[in-house]
Parts: sequence; C-alpha cells; structure tokens
Amino acid sequence: MTRSGAGPTLVLVLAVGVFAATGVMLLLERSLTRILLGVILLGNGVNLLILLAGRSGEAPLVDGVDGGRMSDPLSQAMVLTAIVITFGLTAFLAAVAYRSWYLTGDDEVQDDLEDRQVVQLAARNEVANRDLGGEGPGDDPEQVDPGPARRRLRRATEQ
Repeated sequence: MTRSGAGPTLVLVLAVGVFAATGVMLLLERSLTRILLGVILLGNGVNLLILLAGRSGEAPLVDGVDGGRMSDPLSQAMVLTAIVITFGLTAFLAAVAYRSWYLTGDDEVQDDLEDRQVVQLAARNEVANRDLGGEGPGDDPEQVDPGPARRRLRRATEQ
C-alpha cells in the first residue's frame, strides 16, 4: 500500500500478476507437485489481490479511531478464510501426489484412454460421435434410461 493510503503500489499489483500467471502456468503441467505449487501460488496471488482491494488505514480498535481512518476488516477476514481453504486444498493435493508417487513411482498424471482417442481423431480431422438426430425418443442409443429398479417392480406386482 502507499504511505498516503490512496491505493496499492505498482509493485504489489505486479506481484499479484506474477503470482497468478505463474500459478496458472504450473497448474497446466502434468506433474502433481507442479500442480500443487501452482495452487499455492495462485492462492497467494488471490489473497494479495483481496487484501489490496480493502482500504488501508489504522487498526480498527485502537484508541477509538473514527470510521474514516480505519482499515477495512472485511478484506482481512476474507483473506484469513481463503488461507484456511487454500491450506486444506494444499494438504489434499499433497496427499494425492504422495499416494500417486507411492503407488506408481511417479507423480505425473497419465493420459486417459478417451483423451488419446480425441487426440487421434483430431489429428485426422474427424468428429468423435456424430449425432445425426432423427431418432425417436426410444431409439436414441446415446440416451440411457435405466428404467425402474427391480425392487419397485416387485412391490408394484405384489400389491
């Protein structure tokens, strides 16, 4: 913040941009540890952005400061809440990354079979499943209707 309390300095705004951009770039990687670092950096960038959005000033409960000179406690409370949420998400992703490394010896996210098929079809400029339409309500193979459960049918026939 600036000394006059007019708004954020250019350095803090650039720090928000760098944190957010680096976090997004790391989120797009295949390694779970890089994804974890991306979540941490993106969370810190958003926390700094929320903090910069609040009004700077004096502490709210010191010597009866009037409302015009107090800092905004709402943005500080939102940042504290976001820190807790980011910490929980970080702990979960760290557990997933460790479990993946423990089971496979690698923390890289593998391609899905469907992803590989989409890449192959895109290379040939084909569409995966064409829905030409024209089917009736019961003739569309893409729509799955499981029907009533057997338990319901037994009760209906017993009555």
